[in-house]
Amino acid sequence: MPSSFTVAFVLGATPGKWARVWNERLADVSLSLVASEQEDALAMLRSGAADVALVRLPIDLDFDGDRPLAAIPLYTERAVVVVPKEHSLAESDSLLVADLSKENAVTGEWPDTIELVAANVGVAIMPQSVARALMRRDVVAKLLEDGPEWRVAIAWRDGSVDPHVEEFIGIVRGRTARSSRGTAKDDAAAEAATAKTPEKKQQRANQSKPRVKYPRANAHRAARPGKRQPKKR
Repeated sequence: MPSSFTVAFVLGATPGKWARVWNERLADVSLSLVASEQEDALAMLRSGAADVALVRLPIDLDFDGDRPLAAIPLYTERAVVVVPKEHSLAESDSLLVADLSKENAVTGEWPDTIELVAANVGVAIMPQSVARALMRRDVVAKLLEDGPEWRVAIAWRDGSVDPHVEEFIGIVRGRTARSSRGTAKDDAAAEAATAKTPEKKQQRANQSKPRVKYPRANAHRAARPGKRQPKKR
């Protein structure tokens, strides 16, 4: 059984908290954390250079006929807009996309866009965790209330039987050392089962609606006040 385990992770992902748990539970298996660009992390995973990867969705699970990947979403990241520190937008606590209509939005690799923002070329939208990792003194990040969202996921080679992969996924999913171990396949299936499509949500809403009791057809024949009703024979 291998005595090392490698996790590739993209900018902004923070595997440190899971690494601490790993070191407590599997002190005899060294954990290597490798910061990577998204495509590099996926390439390491497919080649076997990494055992799991923390990436942003979407990803291509079936890549050119190679061994397919599996992935479980972990959490959602909110967007921020990075602006020069002296910019008028820097005075706001949060912003809307409409507030940026007159601004030059710079795109590209996030480290590069930070440099362009600092040079007063424009503003840049990115995940909050990325902005935090790249933050510098001459720029500020403001929450973009109606901006895009990104989902961070853990990915691995589908069909893997490596118990260390199962162990790391369990740590990420919050399973304790004493809890019964599920499999990565079970976790992926559970994630898919709990994802509600709009149609399923509507079905559940319809099922939960209380039943309405309609009045009987002859209810309109109620007795008039003060008038005696004939007795039935």
